[in-house]
Amino acid sequence: MKNKRLSRFACLVAACALLAAGCERQEQAAPGAGAERPAPEVTVVIATSKPTRMNMELPGRASAFRIAEVRPQVGGIILKRLFNEGGKVKAGQLLYQIDPALYQATLASAEAVQAQAEAALHSAKLRAERYRTLVKTKAVSDQEWVDADAALKQAQAGVAAAKAAVKTAKINLDYTQVKAPISGRIGKSMVTEGALVTGQQAAVLATIQQLDPLYVDVTQSSVELLKLEKALGMKNGEQLNREVELLLEDNSPYDHRGTLEFSDVTVEPSTGSVTIRATVPNPDQLLLPGMYLRARLASSQEMDAIAVPQQSVMRDPRGKPLVMVVNAQSLVESRPVSVGQSVGDTIVITNGLKDGDQVVTSGFQRIAAGGSVNIVTVPTKTAEAAHSAQTE
Repeated sequence: MKNKRLSRFACLVAACALLAAGCERQEQAAPGAGAERPAPEVTVVIATSKPTRMNMELPGRASAFRIAEVRPQVGGIILKRLFNEGGKVKAGQLLYQIDPALYQATLASAEAVQAQAEAALHSAKLRAERYRTLVKTKAVSDQEWVDADAALKQAQAGVAAAKAAVKTAKINLDYTQVKAPISGRIGKSMVTEGALVTGQQAAVLATIQQLDPLYVDVTQSSVELLKLEKALGMKNGEQLNREVELLLEDNSPYDHRGTLEFSDVTVEPSTGSVTIRATVPNPDQLLLPGMYLRARLASSQEMDAIAVPQQSVMRDPRGKPLVMVVNAQSLVESRPVSVGQSVGDTIVITNGLKDGDQVVTSGFQRIAAGGSVNIVTVPTKTAEAAHSAQTE
């Protein structure tokens, strides 16, 4: 009996020993199981100033290079319309024919008056020549010679007036043929055959627009223009590149590049904007007046600027831009920044970054401001080149 109790006691001691060993192993394993997770990995790009050609994208509208409103210069009934609406016309091309009968009669009457004046001039001339000889021999008095000379000059003036009347009648007769003042595309006709028109009327008969080349007028607010002048050191657009790139309404690039003409010298009071005009070739007539376009204008000179990949720039709840920066202690900082123009796949940072800052480019989902991170790679290239390498 005593031996059985000893045997049971020995088994109990062995069980306790095994249990203690198991607990010790669990305690040894506990520190590993409860260790902190490794810091999340991010990739960064080093902020580096480099020569950058600044650009801006502005909205604008196309307008005709020349616009001619066709109006009659004499009155009458429209007999014919001699063009196709919406078609091309050339300068001097006949567009409308006004009834010329009245003006033909006026011209014939003026020519008859001219003939009478010329006949009177011939008679006065012969008389004056005869009196010039007779007055020397005292066959006629000096007064008669003076009267004959005055009659000659009066007859000459009558001929001149008659010729002017004939010229006026011819001009009015010519005006019965309403011709195109410029070459271009003509719109719809506002009158038909049989319509009565008057000279110098306010209503137009048709409108002709020259569409090649074409003007593109873009507007820039005076506030943004001031910012651009401060950023580029430019005045009145003098530092803008003369070449202008255009984007169509569907965001596709236009095949032809325009040329910057001028930047207006006054601010429109109602809109607070300044007009910048460019001339654009339009050989295919693809652009039409009034069409909405976007123009990309670039600076003619490069300036040092920090550009980071566009994916690095985020927005806070208030919509203001910010970037995540890794400091020397490998901690993440949320850095408010001011952004400028987009340059390719990068965006220019005008304020908030300095050379050497490590800007996070990926891994945003696993990081937060103040947290520790592990930088995977630190590209030594410029921001734009690094971003291009990442997207390849």
